[in-house]
Amino acid sequence: MLESGCCSSFSALSLVTSLPCFPWAGPAALWMLAASCCDRRMCVCPGPRRIAIPVRSSRLPLFSDAMPAPTQLFPLIRNCEIGRIYNTVCYCHHKHLCCLSPHLAHNHLRCAPQKKLATLCPKENFNQFIHARSYVSTPQRFYLTPPQVNSILKANEYSFKVPEFDGKNVSSILGFDSNQLPANAPIEDRRSAATCLQTRGMLLGVFDGHAGCACAQAVSERLFYYIAVSLLPHETLLEIENAVESGHALLPILQWHKHPNDYFSKEASKLYFNSLRTYWQELIDLNTGETTDVKEALINAFKRLDNDISLEAQVGDPNSFLNYLVLRVAFSGATACVAHVDGVDLHIANTGDSRAMLGVQEEDGSWSAVTLSYDHNAQNESEIERVKLEHPKSEEKSVVKQDRLLGLLMPFRAFGDVKFKWSIELQKRVIESGPDQLNDNEYTKFIPPNYHTPPYLTAEPEVIHHKLRPQDKFLVLATDGLWETMHRQDVVRIVGEYLTGVHHQQPIAVGGYKVTLGQMHGLLTERRARISSAFEDQNAATHLIRHAVGNNEFGTVDHERLSKMLSLPEELARMYRDDITIIVVQFNSHIVGACQNEEF
Repeated sequence: MLESGCCSSFSALSLVTSLPCFPWAGPAALWMLAASCCDRRMCVCPGPRRIAIPVRSSRLPLFSDAMPAPTQLFPLIRNCEIGRIYNTVCYCHHKHLCCLSPHLAHNHLRCAPQKKLATLCPKENFNQFIHARSYVSTPQRFYLTPPQVNSILKANEYSFKVPEFDGKNVSSILGFDSNQLPANAPIEDRRSAATCLQTRGMLLGVFDGHAGCACAQAVSERLFYYIAVSLLPHETLLEIENAVESGHALLPILQWHKHPNDYFSKEASKLYFNSLRTYWQELIDLNTGETTDVKEALINAFKRLDNDISLEAQVGDPNSFLNYLVLRVAFSGATACVAHVDGVDLHIANTGDSRAMLGVQEEDGSWSAVTLSYDHNAQNESEIERVKLEHPKSEEKSVVKQDRLLGLLMPFRAFGDVKFKWSIELQKRVIESGPDQLNDNEYTKFIPPNYHTPPYLTAEPEVIHHKLRPQDKFLVLATDGLWETMHRQDVVRIVGEYLTGVHHQQPIAVGGYKVTLGQMHGLLTERRARISSAFEDQNAATHLIRHAVGNNEFGTVDHERLSKMLSLPEELARMYRDDITIIVVQFNSHIVGACQNEEF
């Protein structure tokens, strides 16, 4: 079965045979197809792209940097598979084997008796094949070494330990670990973490972009400022505004905790600041004197930022670079899952299908998962009902089609994505007056089918409040790339065992496979060796990614599988997994317990 990884319909199917300049591939053919979309989460594409289908769908193909190909998509086929693929895919009944490349002939020699080969090849050429056989080495499997695997996994890891006393209060957070593993190039996920300096609490979030990374990048830079401003008391807002008016230094609002690879746009900083200032000026004018509610502040911040993203794209900018930037941000999209932790008060604001999961340690030492967010997609019945109720009865069958919004978009809530929010007239006006790069983009010209009563999409988050307890040990925030590969209970168990250093042995599950006594002995031996090195990672998020990518059918990390997955070229990696971004927040149980006792 052929799959593109993002949709099931293909515009064309062609058989592309190897060229003589790639003797390592031989005449074995690869099926190539033109897919009608290039984004898993948005089934819209400016044009077809070519995707190579793995030769054996049940196993990952092997690749080698020593054998480059023009598309970087050709799999290294093992011995004896070439002949089988050649016979089933290529119609070469009338060709002698002696007409084939030495590599292919060699593999047939390994698979067939010599006298059978002699009947297929002229006598004068048979000896040269026997001679060639002794000089052709067996194709090797190219795996990454453990140090190479670790280098890839740890490239984006970041850890932060919170001081036990910061001058004002004792934190309920011990620290956090974060990491990212790209599948797209460039990666479309983003992450952010910051301490609120003018109010109590810490903000942490993961952002999953689609149709490009522009919107996720902008939201990761800006959203925390909008939240922090929304939480500020009226007096502090006045101080900040007066400082701007008089040209004095501003009070710092956030202390960012960033990895060196976490990019911030300097070119757009002035534009972003002006929009933020307009927001706090409105908050000053609307002051009611009431204490700020965290849930309301989170909702207002999400909605206001999305509104500013839309407004900035409509207004444009005299600077051509900034004008193109704001349009890219608006026409791409991003989901967001943000946590605000203040003492024992944990708020999760979620828009889209990233998730927040709480790790709870039971009295017997086992781990359980508590879900603190709900996916906003077709798997959520209440979300489908919400979308349908917002539009006329006549659109009931078209507003959600094939488990996508208007048959196109997987998340039902997101920042940006003005293709699902603006009227058709507004879209045409902005595109026609925009830069040529935008006008040449087929996606921006595309109008979703059955587009009658926009907006169909909202950035308003669903906010869940949870009072932390001593048994609540950690929080996992992650984009859907993790949850597509691992069950929530496995995620919590793996992180819990990593943080505590206590590995609870589970019965080995073979999942219906017939396993011999020797194989079972091998599994037990492998598990014993794994336990001794299970906690070699210094970062909980890295440890979780290692399991997410490298777990085999028995639930153990398989280095061979991990090596294969990390060796896949970018065009093929996206067919097997999504970008993965994880933040693991560890709570201070002693402080949480003390705060809980004070409240009672």
